[in-house]
Amino acid sequence: MELQTIDASISPNTDPRRGGGGISVAIDGPAGAGKSTLAKRVADALGYLYIDTGAMYRAATWVALEQKIDIANHDLVTRLVANADIQLAAPDEKSQGKVRVFVNGSDVSFIVRSRIITKFVSPISAIGGVRTILADKQKKIGANGSVVMDGRDIGTVVLPHAEVKVFLTASPEVRAKRRLKDMQQMGQTADLQTIIEDIKTRDHIDSTREIAPLKQAEDAVLIDTDNHSIDQVVETVLELCRQKLAARREQ
Repeated sequence: MELQTIDASISPNTDPRRGGGGISVAIDGPAGAGKSTLAKRVADALGYLYIDTGAMYRAATWVALEQKIDIANHDLVTRLVANADIQLAAPDEKSQGKVRVFVNGSDVSFIVRSRIITKFVSPISAIGGVRTILADKQKKIGANGSVVMDGRDIGTVVLPHAEVKVFLTASPEVRAKRRLKDMQQMGQTADLQTIIEDIKTRDHIDSTREIAPLKQAEDAVLIDTDNHSIDQVVETVLELCRQKLAARREQ
């Protein structure tokens, strides 16, 4: 899709806060494609609620690893996640723009984005019981619209009737460089080639799992971000939202 130049403002006649309720925006794609950054900026521009579903799965992974259990025991992992109080909060100065994550009242925002969590989040996310628990929470949050949600099965499972669906992608090499930059900003170190291999492995697990695999919804717009700035991508998605909002008013 041809990308638009940046203009993050929403004109008065397309602002959902000025006329008739908001739409649902689903952003899917592989690890490191920039979904969270895109979703947050789109939500901010629209005045919508932003839900980082990846952070929820990272929290579930932390719950399992913190208990030092065998993650192959799917029933036990599912019970632990079912009993965990997972909450998301708006970013603050300490979270470096990332959504804050709390489990049972403890702030785990930093640890859930560590490499050890990243290594195990795909296997945990593939557990059917875990997906059911978290997807149900996500569906309830998104039921009333005016929400931007990103993940891997938002447009296909969680919000199948979302008015705007985007599948964001980029090459493993580009995604790895972005991931390395994020890790360095958090004071973590890693080898670029190792991150590339980790991303490829995670892509395979996410796209081949039996339950809610990573795939592009039939009605989603594909955006490859390899050669485009985040500003261009944000404006492209906002234009899709404007078109849907305008069409709704004409109905």
